[in-house]
Amino acid sequence: MVKVERSFPAPESLAEEAKKSAGRYDKPDVIKRLKDDFHNKCYICEMKELQDPNVEHLLPHKNGKYPERKYDWENLFWSCSHCNGVKNNGKYDEGIIDCCKQDPEECLNFKLRNDNVVVEVKNKEDDLQERTALLVVETFSLKNTGMRTYTSDERLKLLQREMNLLYKQLEKIHKNPESKVAVRTAYSLLRRESAFAAFKRCYVREHAAEYPQLQEYVALDT
Repeated sequence: MVKVERSFPAPESLAEEAKKSAGRYDKPDVIKRLKDDFHNKCYICEMKELQDPNVEHLLPHKNGKYPERKYDWENLFWSCSHCNGVKNNGKYDEGIIDCCKQDPEECLNFKLRNDNVVVEVKNKEDDLQERTALLVVETFSLKNTGMRTYTSDERLKLLQREMNLLYKQLEKIHKNPESKVAVRTAYSLLRRESAFAAFKRCYVREHAAEYPQLQEYVALDT
């Protein structure tokens, strides 16, 4: 999960649909804006080029129980159906980190350790951080149904593949630290718009002594 810049003002259809008894929050203008703002990447697992996108509510509207949330542009997020399903659990109803307002990388450390996803919170007294960390871990490891086992495993495989691309590029930099081409290629892998960016960026920050030339690309605001 990485920081996302949400565009404003809100799509026009949301205000019109909110006036209806059975309005929709997934009209074409909403879909286009979310897809563009989130770079067609699930905001939770960070898988790219979604084939099964969902318009996800950061805070659930509970089938209209909270109508003010249903059409709130700042409450709508771009996610894959897998992550939307994992998040559809009462333990997440109080919310997770809003990546459009807060930088998750400032709160969490995202790691792939022994082929397992580990997300460490920086403030264990912060419930938002704790819930967000648990959710991200579950999207890669939850296996309470046959289909969820498959979709969790697929995301883990894609994450491993992306990390291996980074490792190979870092090896090239290690062998030739002055290579501008190698650094530029690494930068493309470290951009927030890239797949599983939080994991790759965290790895490079943790190996700052080995890759000082990349630190400007992964620096946090604080």
